[in-house]
Amino acid sequence: MGKKVFISYKFSDSNVAKLDSIFYPTARDYVNKLQDMLEETPHIFKAEEDDNDLSRFKDATIESKLRAKIFDSTVTIVLVSPNFKDSGIPENEQWIPWEISYSLKEHSRNERTSGSNALLAVVLPDRRGDYGYYITDDSCSNCHCRSLNTPFLFEIMRRNMFNIKKPVFTDCNNHLPGSQPYQGDFCYMPSVKWADFAMNTNSINQYLDLAIRINEKIDEYEVVKETN
Repeated sequence: MGKKVFISYKFSDSNVAKLDSIFYPTARDYVNKLQDMLEETPHIFKAEEDDNDLSRFKDATIESKLRAKIFDSTVTIVLVSPNFKDSGIPENEQWIPWEISYSLKEHSRNERTSGSNALLAVVLPDRRGDYGYYITDDSCSNCHCRSLNTPFLFEIMRRNMFNIKKPVFTDCNNHLPGSQPYQGDFCYMPSVKWADFAMNTNSINQYLDLAIRINEKIDEYEVVKETN
């Protein structure tokens, strides 16, 4: 595979669909499944398993658990799941926004500087096997475009989607002026359903390569690196 991947996810979110023989999985089981599919590579780094907010951890603990892993990665996958946000905790005190922010910033360690990671949102099905909480396919009967419920996301994720500096739109006349669907790689952080992403190792690599190609054009996007 030749890619170093960091996976950010809500460890305890159990509002996800049956996975293989696991009837009541959590998001962590999907991480394990992905690692099993890519067992030929050692370069899979998992996020912190603890669901407590960041404010409870000392900087040294964060350093030992996460910073080194993210620094050594080139792609950050965020598993989007129905309950991956904690509404009772400020976003800048939750793990996923912090991990995205750290992934996007440049850091120097041992005379080596890392660039911004590529980003990819992999959307897990809810307990009914549905993705509609975030992705709606064929939202237009004419152009069959896909719509994304971006208000559902953390702000740092929302702001890194639909953020290409020079967007190109379709000419579908089934949309109001100014609301035509985007064309091309219009998100720095593209989104993909788990069912499409994890069909096989080829499909996984296809989407990782997409994220990397977008990362190579990072100057074409208004990339937001800070949490609230």
